[in-house]
Amino acid sequence: MPAQIKFGTSGWRAIVAEEFTFANVRRAVTGIARYVSGQKPSGARVIVGRDPRFLGETFCSIAAEILATHGITPLVIEDAAPTPAISYAVIQQKTDGAINFTASHNPPDYNGIKFSTPDGAPALPEVTRQIEAAIPKDSEGKTGRQSTQRAASQSLEPRGEYLKRLREIIDLKCVKDAGLRVVFDPLVATVHDYRDVLFGGHAPEPDDHLLEALREEMRRTQAHIGISTDGDADRFGIVDEDGTFLQPNYIVALLFDYLVESRGWKNGVGKSVATTNMLNALADHHKVELHETPVGFKYIGELIKQDKIAIGGEESAGLSIRYHVPEKDGILAGLLCCEMVARRKKPLSRQLQDLFAEVGSFYPKRENFRLTPEVQQKFTEKLRRERPEFFGHKIKDVVRTDGLKLVFADGSWVCYRLSGTEPVVRVYSEAASTEALEKLSAVAKQWIFE
Repeated sequence: MPAQIKFGTSGWRAIVAEEFTFANVRRAVTGIARYVSGQKPSGARVIVGRDPRFLGETFCSIAAEILATHGITPLVIEDAAPTPAISYAVIQQKTDGAINFTASHNPPDYNGIKFSTPDGAPALPEVTRQIEAAIPKDSEGKTGRQSTQRAASQSLEPRGEYLKRLREIIDLKCVKDAGLRVVFDPLVATVHDYRDVLFGGHAPEPDDHLLEALREEMRRTQAHIGISTDGDADRFGIVDEDGTFLQPNYIVALLFDYLVESRGWKNGVGKSVATTNMLNALADHHKVELHETPVGFKYIGELIKQDKIAIGGEESAGLSIRYHVPEKDGILAGLLCCEMVARRKKPLSRQLQDLFAEVGSFYPKRENFRLTPEVQQKFTEKLRRERPEFFGHKIKDVVRTDGLKLVFADGSWVCYRLSGTEPVVRVYSEAASTEALEKLSAVAKQWIFE
């Protein structure tokens, strides 16, 4: 029986040759083609792009062929392209969406499909549900209505327009005048003149433990800042001049504060429910409206489209800003950090301490725990129950925007989210000191298995 294709928080992802097969890719793209045709029966155009992963070119060719047989003109990007550049191209070219073959920061044996709607944003659940319903049940994806008029494929190069847009957003003169030395690691390496589809043998994730090569280059060049992006450049990793990795929670908070200061934008700030409450404190400090969303950047993208926020971010290193794409942009995040360091003439760690002095200290943490079927069933039931306290912590607020978030009287909090694809619970906790965080983290884990 063919695999069930489900679009999660950021598209459909699976292991190549297990579920991410040619047959299932044909099925998934057919579902997208049917959806687009239903929205626009004639004259539709869809961008087809990819990251540097294995067989990306082949998957793009398959997608282009299927779109064409449904009367949809495919605009194919020949080389690997960043997800935010594809998103911006959708807006600039006024296309009816984009199919992007990427598994983002997942390990190299994964691939995936992201679908963007005509606004350049990740497809919302109401769209992905329609796509899933349109996916054919047969393994080849050849059933259903197809156009008698085959559309001709076209090529597209999004790089120039995207870079032009970044030059409009970022004060590059400020960065240049400051003499800032920057090291960039895209985690997509070319070795011996061929593409490394294994990303050096690890996931292309811009996380602390994978950035030692970046640190070495920073030490060699005495750089002021190090920037990294994941495999499709929608997530960021930032390293301070002394080699300290600043977790994304802090980067989103710093950039929010900086945009209010440098641009005067006070229309709002967006964050997922699992992202630091430092943003809540800064929103109060700047008298800015706070929007808290479920996990998934598509919800923050909606706020950007409606111009309700100056910046929106997630603890998982997704970020975008006002007047830009409603999609995560790791390149933009890195450039904004460069501008912020150049203009404030302070390393990021000192800027963070300044924020702590203004709004209090915040120490966030995320952990994943695998569950047996028995524990998962009991824990799922436990999440539904109300409780007045949590291991001596008086509960001030209960938030069920996504999972269960318990906010305590002292401002600390813990949030539980069950994975929709594997027997894992994600636990987010935050407290005002490292000592308090460790204690809270310990009881948060205890509650899962007690």
